[in-house]
Amino acid sequence: MRTEDVLAATATGLWHWDNATRIATFDAEASRLLGLPATRTELTESGTRARFHAVDWVEVQGVISLAVAEGTLTEARLRVVDDKGRVLRTVRARMRPQLRAAAKGRVDFVMVGTVQEVPEPQPGTSASRTPMVTGDWRRNREAFLLDAGRALAEARSTAEVLRVAAGLSMPGFEPSGLAVFSSEGGRVRVIGHHGYTPGSADTFLDLPMDAAYPAAEVIRTGRGIYLPTPEDYQRRFPTAWKDIARFGRQSWAFLPLINAGQVIGAWMAGFSVPVSFTPDERAVLTTVARMLAQALGRASVHESERELTVGLQRSMMPTLQQDIPGMAVAARYVPTGGGLEVGGDWYDMIPLPLGRIALVIGDVQGHDVRAAGLMGQLRIALRAYASEGHHPDAVLSRASHFLAGINASETEGEEGEPRFATCLYIEVDPESGRLVIARAGHPNPAIRLSDGTMLVRNTAGGLPLGIDPDTDYPTTRLVLEPGETMLVCTDGLIETGGHDLDSGWNRLREVIEGQPLDLGGGGGGPDGSDLEALADALVKAVHGPSSYYTTGPLLDRREDDIAVLLLAREGGAVGAGPAAVPHPVRRTVLSIAQAEPERIAEARQQIRDLMHDWPDPDQTDSAVLMVSEMVTNVLVHTDGDAVLIARISGEPGERCVRVDVSDSSDELPHRRHPGEMASSGRGLVLMELLAAAWGVDPRGEGKNIWFELYEKDGGPAVG
Repeated sequence: MRTEDVLAATATGLWHWDNATRIATFDAEASRLLGLPATRTELTESGTRARFHAVDWVEVQGVISLAVAEGTLTEARLRVVDDKGRVLRTVRARMRPQLRAAAKGRVDFVMVGTVQEVPEPQPGTSASRTPMVTGDWRRNREAFLLDAGRALAEARSTAEVLRVAAGLSMPGFEPSGLAVFSSEGGRVRVIGHHGYTPGSADTFLDLPMDAAYPAAEVIRTGRGIYLPTPEDYQRRFPTAWKDIARFGRQSWAFLPLINAGQVIGAWMAGFSVPVSFTPDERAVLTTVARMLAQALGRASVHESERELTVGLQRSMMPTLQQDIPGMAVAARYVPTGGGLEVGGDWYDMIPLPLGRIALVIGDVQGHDVRAAGLMGQLRIALRAYASEGHHPDAVLSRASHFLAGINASETEGEEGEPRFATCLYIEVDPESGRLVIARAGHPNPAIRLSDGTMLVRNTAGGLPLGIDPDTDYPTTRLVLEPGETMLVCTDGLIETGGHDLDSGWNRLREVIEGQPLDLGGGGGGPDGSDLEALADALVKAVHGPSSYYTTGPLLDRREDDIAVLLLAREGGAVGAGPAAVPHPVRRTVLSIAQAEPERIAEARQQIRDLMHDWPDPDQTDSAVLMVSEMVTNVLVHTDGDAVLIARISGEPGERCVRVDVSDSSDELPHRRHPGEMASSGRGLVLMELLAAAWGVDPRGEGKNIWFELYEKDGGPAVG
């Protein structure tokens, strides 16, 4: 009997679709089923589309795409309509693609198949009650794919992706076993699985690429494999079947994991109940495999960047010296949230001759890899200049010249705009607590006094590094007294969150003054645990709760890089610990050179900060006025510099503030009687009116003028 006769007897038509010409050919029986004359017919794509219901036509396009991608036999049901859109009948189309050679980037194929009429189900039969695909199933499928896509998109590591994959619950055909395979070095390895008891899957954990196993074949060919029955598995993979039969599963799907056009692995879904793998079911599995591949690709990139970030941080961040006699140090580096999470902020600690150390903190403009590279070069240069024994101002001058040279060479090579850097360089003598500070456009340091009060110490400075290679960097000398802590940081700690310098320092002041800090020491130096807690508290105050890498806290909300460096000197602390001092002296020292009259305003601010909790604001104003007069007199009537020492001592309610201003002139001040229009001569008059006590003490070289105010003489706080 001829094939044509068999097809005619079974009301089966043949059809042929050419993807290159976009022409569909139907034999006589197929034409009849489509409502056309019973003769061989050729239709264009639009003509063919007009013969089917619009919804079914959209779905069959997805079925064809899936069949082409997998090279498998598939089928679909379509409603045939007439010229007025009325449904004539329902047909079942079975099809298989035949790929042809095509130009690069194109996929040409011919789809051949059969078409048969689907009889209407009779009332009362199971077919009338169980349609092939219900609306509920499709809605469940769409909801499942949305949830799976969202969960996989949020996974940031391979482990998280595998956890999401293990928890997938597919609509209507939930797998009882899942496995994800990767291709590494010519081997097929399982990187995650679910639904297997410990040790039961060891046979498949590591296989050669040429193994007769479905996952290996999928990775080699890039095509999915569907095994609806155990017989199918045993027939195609007899060797592997001997090892997997004991699991008792009935159906298997092996899908390639393709990311950016490359097969990176395979995904296996095993079912304890028979699954026929209809086109809709295959579409769900294929979609999940694509999402899983993309999630694994993203996780791989993220983990590579994380590894690179950690490596860069470890190589760029120094190890702090912890055996400083009488001192402790703590530091934090918090990169910005963008890119590789490395930037231009850095800190360093450099050993110097004679037991001294240098603390360096800086910020190269930018938050990218180029900024990190410049930071690394600048850090090495600063270390070299410091190790040569140069004074702090010379170290910064040489570093500025070095960075200006890099900027000049990169500008000539068109590698980008010039980058500049701020820097604070501090030479520390641990024995005396003396600090010699040179500053290049960087925020000033802050000192936490022994009673917990924080003062921002203004220091002399010059332009940021790299702007002008001939810039001078004047130095400032301070003394870190016992029990005091110095904070230096980059502007990211101060200005993050929309703050300016003033409001940012006020925010940090609340943290510094509210954090207990026991610097009583023991064993040759202060206890560093409280200092570490203070470093964490400062960072958390800016960004909230932190998560940690091995190099320190990396936070979830970051606007700018942050570098923080704390240096504490052994001494008494307030509030707790065996070394606690009930009411320590609050003290500040400031030198004002003849060429720096603008620092008189700084002296006034230092007194206000020192007396921030003084109950009588009138006494505070009096102290500020007298300090201004005393320092101005030194700069106007002598040829030397003024040294201001202010301290507060005593119990609350009985405290005394004493201010000493010394100079190198032997000429003692004398009382004058200025007229109404005189512009000077009122200094001692003010002292007599405002101070509780005052005096002038001659010295061997120079003199010291002082005044005192007593808390008990003032009025209560207002407001």
